Amino acid sequence: MNKRMAAVAAVGLAGLLTGTMAVTQASADPSGTPTYRQLSGVGSDTTQDVMNGLANAITINGTKVIGSYDATGSANVTTKDPATKPGCTMARPNGSGAGRTALQNSLQANGGAGDGCLDFSRSSSLNLAASNPGLTYVPFAVDAVTYAITPTGTVPRKLSLNDLKAIYHCDANYVGTGPNYSLSVLLPQAGSGTRQFWEAQMGITDADVVAGVYPCIKDTKNGKSVQEHDGRVLDDKSIVPFSIAQYNSQASQTIADLRGRAILGTIDGLAPTVLNSSFGVKRDVYNVIPTSKIGTAPYSQVFVGSNSLICQQASVINTYGFAANPNCGDTSKQTP
Repeated sequence: MNKRMAAVAAVGLAGLLTGTMAVTQASADPSGTPTYRQLSGVGSDTTQDVMNGLANAITINGTKVIGSYDATGSANVTTKDPATKPGCTMARPNGSGAGRTALQNSLQANGGAGDGCLDFSRSSSLNLAASNPGLTYVPFAVDAVTYAITPTGTVPRKLSLNDLKAIYHCDANYVGTGPNYSLSVLLPQAGSGTRQFWEAQMGITDADVVAGVYPCIKDTKNGKSVQEHDGRVLDDKSIVPFSIAQYNSQASQTIADLRGRAILGTIDGLAPTVLNSSFGVKRDVYNVIPTSKIGTAPYSQVFVGSNSLICQQASVINTYGFAANPNCGDTSKQTP
């Protein structure tokens, strides 16, 4: 460990919260009846599990209406009944960016598929770049993000945000010199909302990362993309961003446990907490819907307004490690 990292490590260790109560894990893709739902969505790995839980909890006239498809799994997903709407088998979108792109393509009558196979997407980051058609980011929960390491690794369990920025700027005092860096500085796969959010917190851009401006940063390991919230990618020289909600849900067996040996670090003296409401590096998470559908059922019933069916399910949101969002159901965040 270099001198700077050794000095940081000497500050001490931080306690970690143990997570939420165990509940039955939600299915990876829609299960039970009906097989195909009115509102089909894809995208974010971060929110896939809580949306699966909400899909199981929410009904209209006794019928489940949300069909949420995980970011990973089988190569393809079929989002609508082939008997009545053929052509809705697609490559499974992995991440917030891929989910938004798939939604846009499905909605576009000109230049896109225009097939109506998707109705919403999940996003753990906010992207208000122009879109056709217009999209609305509807917040429903609050998450926080910290860094994950191994308990026997060289990265301290307690860092400041400035320390993390130095690491992700490839400061030689923290990561050593290339090409054989002393730290393996990781980001999730391209298109990940967590990647986009973490880059913004670190003060770096994805364009610069892709261009190799920060040569210590990698988004692959052993030839495979780094999937967000999968701690099995870590070794004793690695660091990677990790959703606190995902970590605690995995720890409580609410969802599949992919943590491996990962533990969460403390940022600026604030330990990761179950509901993330006071953690410094926090974010809203969203469901993205067509702006034109805000006043149309079942969109208006499920997503829109503080009394929407999703916003009424604070206990489900909390069970999956997220905090209820005080702006749940707000429709003010719209793309041009």
